[in-house]
Amino acid sequence: MPRIVGQIDLAKSQAILDAAAEVLGTGGLSAPMDEIARRACVSKQTIYNHYGSKAGLIRAIVDRRVEEIAAPLLAPGAQDHPQEALAGFGRVMLELVLRPLGRSMLKMTVQAADEMPDLARAFYEAGPKTSRRRLAEFLRQETLAGRLAVDDPDQAADFFAGMVIGVRQIAGLLGVEQAAEPEVIEQVAQEAARRFMRAYGPD
Repeated sequence: MPRIVGQIDLAKSQAILDAAAEVLGTGGLSAPMDEIARRACVSKQTIYNHYGSKAGLIRAIVDRRVEEIAAPLLAPGAQDHPQEALAGFGRVMLELVLRPLGRSMLKMTVQAADEMPDLARAFYEAGPKTSRRRLAEFLRQETLAGRLAVDDPDQAADFFAGMVIGVRQIAGLLGVEQAAEPEVIEQVAQEAARRFMRAYGPD
């Protein structure tokens, strides 16, 4: 079946997003689209045809990250085992936040926010805002099912994310702390999920 205008195959799309994350993460939001195209082995026009703009490209990069973070909430059996689902959500979120590329993407967005507010807004709305909304919806559904007792899912989602990320993200951005070892990330995620369930578990 022929592709419609602006559509590209999955492999090419992944190559573009990988290249864009690397180029923007190291060169900042002003990094040239030509360099992204070169590393992805596509034309610059192909990128614009598919993503529309640099803001659209950033949204796609962050969308992919959000899908990774939210995946544990959609896994088979997640609704029946909210503590395990929450631990999985926290684990992936912390891993992505502490990765060098994740830190550099956030750092360059903060640095460029004043000069490029539209790109910074695209990063926020596609990333932190959307991942919290996915978590809040999970908490809402679990409350309706009687497995949790959350009166304000949006606020509770922020609380959980705060427990997981804590000061680690700031420490990483400032370069005063190395990325946490997998066992540390696992311990933090499990403990946050356990404490969350104690606070919001059904009576």
